[in-house]
Order: sequence, then C-alpha cells, then structure tokens
Amino acid sequence: MNLSLTKKELRTIYKEKRMALSQDEVNFLSQKILDQFILQFNIIGNQKVNIFLPIEKFNEINTQIFIDYFFNKNVRVFVPKIQGENMISVEIFPNSEFEINNWGIKEPISNIDANVELDYVLTPLLYCDQFGNRVGYGKGFYDSFFYGNSKIHNKIGLNFFSPNEGIADVFQKDVALDGLITPSEYIDFTVK
Repeated sequence: MNLSLTKKELRTIYKEKRMALSQDEVNFLSQKILDQFILQFNIIGNQKVNIFLPIEKFNEINTQIFIDYFFNKNVRVFVPKIQGENMISVEIFPNSEFEINNWGIKEPISNIDANVELDYVLTPLLYCDQFGNRVGYGKGFYDSFFYGNSKIHNKIGLNFFSPNEGIADVFQKDVALDGLITPSEYIDFTVK
C-alpha cells in the first residue's frame, strides 16, 4: 500500500467499481461476505446486531441474507434510521413495515430508538483502509452514531473490496472500525 487518496477520490473510484458489478456478482459476493462473517463470529440467540439495509440502486451488499440468517438464529436485529441529523437504531421483526426515506434507503416505520447494547454494528462503506478508517457517503451519520457510544461492542465494516490505498484526509472525529469483512477475508483492526 503506497498510495494515499482523499475520501472524495476514493468515493468516486469505489462507487464506480461497485456499480460495475452485475446483480449476480453482488449476490454472489454478498453470500461470500456472510460466509466470512459466520466463520469469524459465533452468533448465538438473543445477541443484538445492527445492520444496514442496502440501497439497491447503488449495488450495496445484499444484507437481507444476513437478516434472514439472524432471524433464523434468534438474534435480535436492529437497523439504522435517520432522524434529522442523527441516526438511531430500531429493532425489526419478520413482520416489520418499512418505507423509503429521502435518500432512497428502506427504513422501518417505527421511530422507537432501541438504545440498547449492540454486540455488532455491521456497517456500510465505500472503502476502508488497512487501519479501519472508512469512507462512506460523506454525511457522517455512522461516525456520529459511533462517537462516544460505549454500547457498541464490535464495529464491523462490510465491503466487496479489500484495502489497497491509504486515506489522506482522516479526521479526528472519524471513528475507526474494529474489523472489515470482504468476500475473501476478515481483517481485525484491534490486533496491532
């Protein structure tokens, strides 16, 4: 890894790479990422997992297969919901109702912030470097959600691509992930 790019540059590169994937590739790679998650983490009933719902038009990871797996394992599932400038975590159930927000993201109709300890927060991203610094869409919702939140035990990024470049403009309020899962590997950023 010898190159550092700005978040803006990385956003452009990795949006294009992701959009170049076919729907079959997205589904295949999403399953590989779920397989890596299952290999790395011993999920048991009543654990609490917050997972994003994908923006399908942006070829995001198909997290519905994760949600189905979690429900099958009796894991409590939570998803993010944007309220103003903040992101909350809302518990969902197999019969939960959803709506599409202004950004085209599916969200639960419920506005009840669970405010519970989360065993895992599975996090969307466009890119993640070798230190766990992530590049998202630039709104800062996840950094704000993570910042000073002691109720989150594992912040795990999910991505189709492994780290190749450094991020030139990491800021003090950027919160690094604890790990990254790609189709081929799990990278633990807590091990130095």
